Amino acid sequence: MRVTVWPGAIKGEVRAIPSKSHLHRLLICAALCARPTLVRSPPTAAEDITATIACLSALGAKIERVTGGLAVTPIDRAKLPAQATLPCGESGSTLRFMLPVVAGLGVSGRFEMAGRLPQRPLAPLDEQLTGGGAKLSWEASGVLRCEGKLSPGEYTLPGDISSQYITGLLLALPLLDGESGLTVTPPIESEDYIAMTLQAMAGFGLTPPLAAGRYRISGGAALNSPGEISAEGDWSNAAFWLCAGAMPGGDIACRGLSAQSSQGDREILHILERMGARVSWEGDTLRVREGTRKATEIDGRATPDLIPVLCAVAALCQGETVVKNAARLRLKESDRLSATAQTLNALGAKVTEEESGLRVQGVPGLMGGDADSWGDHRIAMMAAIATAGCESPVTITGGQAVRKSYPSFWEELAGLGKRVSIDE
Repeated sequence: MRVTVWPGAIKGEVRAIPSKSHLHRLLICAALCARPTLVRSPPTAAEDITATIACLSALGAKIERVTGGLAVTPIDRAKLPAQATLPCGESGSTLRFMLPVVAGLGVSGRFEMAGRLPQRPLAPLDEQLTGGGAKLSWEASGVLRCEGKLSPGEYTLPGDISSQYITGLLLALPLLDGESGLTVTPPIESEDYIAMTLQAMAGFGLTPPLAAGRYRISGGAALNSPGEISAEGDWSNAAFWLCAGAMPGGDIACRGLSAQSSQGDREILHILERMGARVSWEGDTLRVREGTRKATEIDGRATPDLIPVLCAVAALCQGETVVKNAARLRLKESDRLSATAQTLNALGAKVTEEESGLRVQGVPGLMGGDADSWGDHRIAMMAAIATAGCESPVTITGGQAVRKSYPSFWEELAGLGKRVSIDE
């Protein structure tokens, strides 16, 4: 798909889509309960969520889209399939959450992966699973088999590799017959995502106690359905609209976000304020408008997903913006450090790539031209937001990448007054 977006400011009102990160966790918790749950959420066709639904369905859950959200009939653990095929697509969250869960249930699972997912790391999660009794083997390119069942015991993960590994084990260990411990060693990055997992589990009545970096999880600990639970609005994807508000002529009002959210990407507000944007809450609506646009320093350790679109804003700021501690971006759907630099430079920016970060020297304006999405939803959306500072249209190759997290992105961009042309 080739998408052409014409220059011009982005203005108007949008509603935040449901948080992909939160929804993954709520759906898995709901599927592991003893009775049904209605997960309240605006409609979403995000490919990552579809992947998690497909995996839970393969294990016996029934998940139906109903008015107001998703109705989840849980897995019957007395009737688990002996074998299950779990289509993860390109969703790293789905794989890293569901792999420990399948091992905890003792189901023989075939995990099917697409895109760059088979090349993305699983260590040291895989080592902890095999040490606990699971057997992992690659059947073919993109197909990982998990056999055996985890045993209760002590598990340890570093806190600075991936919070998704920690989430996977936190969700899986309550399924075991005896008490287990999960120790997370410092330093701990992405603490907010761990907090989101614990918040989701607490919504289902389970709060593993933490002492000296160790979570204690009782044997046969049960998740109890609250009947209904709501998914939060997504700060991560809303960041694209909020950054659009900070671009030349921008003025965006966004509804459906919580200022008290545990999502780490709410940090976007403080970063945009440092960059000179005018940020305000008007009731329950968040408004971001163009301000002075000045350079700043951005630490990508806790909020790596924000880096691409913030670099689009930085490209038009006065001075040099420095992005540091962002090496993990090289292991996403694309090498996001390289993809961000090359895509913005193709549009006339001045971005220098470093081993674990970027330097963005602000310019008065961007030219426009051709951009590659690199098969990455966040790069495609970054290029679209950058058009607010371009002289000429931008044609984005691989625009279908937005389906991974934000299928309605192009339609919503057009609804904000942008001229958008799609060539399938």
